[in-house]
Amino acid sequence: MAADTSVERLSKVLENQMLQTTQVVEEQLDAEIQKLDQMDEDELERLKERRLEALKKSQQQKQDWLSKGHGEYREIPSERDFFREVKESQNVVCHFYKDTSFRCVVLDKHLATLAKKHIETKFLKLNAEKSPFLCERLHIKVIPTLALVKDGKTQDFIVGFTDLGNTDDFTTETLEWRLGCSAIINYSGNLMDPPFQSQKKFGTSVTKLDKKTIRGKKYDSDSDDD
Repeated sequence: MAADTSVERLSKVLENQMLQTTQVVEEQLDAEIQKLDQMDEDELERLKERRLEALKKSQQQKQDWLSKGHGEYREIPSERDFFREVKESQNVVCHFYKDTSFRCVVLDKHLATLAKKHIETKFLKLNAEKSPFLCERLHIKVIPTLALVKDGKTQDFIVGFTDLGNTDDFTTETLEWRLGCSAIINYSGNLMDPPFQSQKKFGTSVTKLDKKTIRGKKYDSDSDDD
């Protein structure tokens, strides 16, 4: 009986929140419509031109990303390729893996999905056994490790699955959230509400992210092989 009461209360709270959200959206739409109604033809034409220009720039940016290998999850053969790839893209996620690691296979699946969704970021993988210099320079000792590179600087790492709920069964949304925490992708969700915390409410055994695990260290990724 008590459980039914709790569910009923939760349903009413959720219903009220939805009604409030709907009301806010309607008010915003009404304001936009009123604003448009008050515009003359010249103002509407200028607004149309600005939006078309923004759309054109967005399409040009998308084509530029695709020409640089964004939009797919790719393996690069060598350390030299790593330096070249990170120099030409603002945001890069590189998976340092080993063929013998099952967790690397798990990570591959999620990264392939995110590469298609977030074309603003380049997603790569590099065999750690074929890149000893780079692993030593970036202090990569645990496999798998994701190096998050922004503007040619390795600014953060995701080491193992600790930041992902400390489970092999983490969701793609959890990895997406973690990448968003480092601003390496354009994340549209709420960074203060990790997906695995929602799972925890329904009984999934996961570990809360420790802020200390998000490292913010920077390592210069400029090549020394010129």
